[in-house]
Amino acid sequence: MSWAGPLGALIGLGLGLLEYRLMSAVVIGALRRTDRSTTGAEKDDYERRIRILRRALMAMTIGFTPVLGFVIGRALSG
Repeated sequence: MSWAGPLGALIGLGLGLLEYRLMSAVVIGALRRTDRSTTGAEKDDYERRIRILRRALMAMTIGFTPVLGFVIGRALSG
């Protein structure tokens, strides 16, 4: 059994977590700075959309990067 695939997935998970933290801090911080909500309902809707974006970023970075790491690890190990 080759450990290259699981090791690549573990490295990919670490990189995905790091990428998620950096991207979410920059993107969500910028969105919060540009919030022009005037009522409580508008503010709640804006925050709901930010939560959706956060989940999408998490799925793309933390979900995809370990899979990519696994595939690359398996491909490089032969």
